[in-house]
Amino acid sequence: MLDLSVVIVTLNEEKNISRAINSIKDIANEILVIDSGSTDKTIEIAEKLGAKVIFNQWEGYPLQVQFGIDNTSNKYVLVLDADEEISVELKQSIINVFEQNLFSKYDCFAVNRKTFYVNKFLEHIWQPEYRIRLFNKEKVRYEGFLHEKVICDGKKSKLNGYLYHYTYKDIFQHYTKSLKYAKISAEELYKRGKKFKYHNLIINPLWAFFRQYFLKLGFLDGIRGLSVSMSYLFSTFLKYLFLWELEQKEKDKNAGS
Repeated sequence: MLDLSVVIVTLNEEKNISRAINSIKDIANEILVIDSGSTDKTIEIAEKLGAKVIFNQWEGYPLQVQFGIDNTSNKYVLVLDADEEISVELKQSIINVFEQNLFSKYDCFAVNRKTFYVNKFLEHIWQPEYRIRLFNKEKVRYEGFLHEKVICDGKKSKLNGYLYHYTYKDIFQHYTKSLKYAKISAEELYKRGKKFKYHNLIINPLWAFFRQYFLKLGFLDGIRGLSVSMSYLFSTFLKYLFLWELEQKEKDKNAGS
C-alpha cells in the first residue's frame, strides 16, 4: 500500500461510488469520503469498501475538497470525483511516482480526464483535459466557487493514463445541469456587480459554440461533439439572460419602494 490519501466528495452517489473506490483502494492506504448529507446508500457502500466517511455541510465543491485534504493523514493526496475511475495505466503511473520517488522532483501531477458521453468516450472535444489531482498537500490549495481552481505552489508534471469520467447518464441530465449552472453563474456575476450587456447575449454564446465545435474539434466527435458544443451555446445564452432577469427584478423592486 502507498502512503496515499484519496479524497472523494459525495452527495447521493450510490450508483458511482463503488466504481471510484474500487479503482484505487488496492494501492491507497486511506480513502476519505466527504459527504454532505446523502440519503441513499452512498455512505453504507463507501464504508463497506473501507473508506472513512466524514460529514461536512455543503459550501461549494472547492471548499468540500479542501476540507477533505485538510483531514487526510498522509502528505500525498489524490482527488477523485465520485463519478470518476482510475484507468489501469494511470494506476501504474501513480505507483511509479512513489516507487521512483518523483515527489522529490515534482509537487503536483496532472492527469488527463476522458469523458464517457452517450455510451462512448469523447476523443476530441474535452481532450486533452489535464487536471491536477495528485499532489503534495503542503503545496496545493483549492479555490473557486462553481468550479474549482487548483493552485499549485511548486513544480508540475503529467502522468500517463486516463481518468475516466462518467459525468452524465443522458443528454437530459447534461442540459439540466447546464441550465442549473447557468443560473448559478448568473447569480455570481450579479453579486460581483457584473452588468448585463446586450452583445454578451448574442456574441458570447456564438463564440462559446464556435470555440468548442471548431477550435476544440468537437465536429470530429459527430453528434456527441455537436451536443456538447450546443450545450455551451445554451448555457452561455441563459447565463446572460438570467443576469438580465435579475437586473429587471431589481428595477421593479426599486420602482415599487
